[in-house]
Amino acid sequence: MRFVVSIFFLFLSAQLLAQEPANLKKGDAAEGYDVVAYFSNEAIEGDKKFSATHKGIKYKFSSAQNLETFKESPNFYIPQYGGYCAYAVGVKGEKIGVNPKTFQIIDNKLYLFYNSWGVNTLEKWNDEGAQALKEKADAHWENIVKEGS
Repeated sequence: MRFVVSIFFLFLSAQLLAQEPANLKKGDAAEGYDVVAYFSNEAIEGDKKFSATHKGIKYKFSSAQNLETFKESPNFYIPQYGGYCAYAVGVKGEKIGVNPKTFQIIDNKLYLFYNSWGVNTLEKWNDEGAQALKEKADAHWENIVKEGS
């Protein structure tokens, strides 16, 4: 029995160490917004009665249908770069918060952006070249995950 318990805790520890950093402002992914709704081009706040946990991260949804859709393929809906601002990760390799109403779906992936105090990083992302910034962000994110920061 001890062996089984030891293996379980070893597995659990490996899972926690493998978890990517995530922007959990307000305690939930995407600040509690429905990550499935984004794929219908809507930024809708989720409801705590429709929630799920995936890889240790809590997600909220605006409907039971969106919750079930997420459960069928959760990795498809997870925001890129842990839900941090894609522009900040791309330009500086920094984890900056987002405005969950400012988003873009690119190649069936969800990207969130900072938008406050007159700075809309989604506009900058598009104006400065989304593809080149995405490539930089991918490389920066890989380093962030390796460093565990």
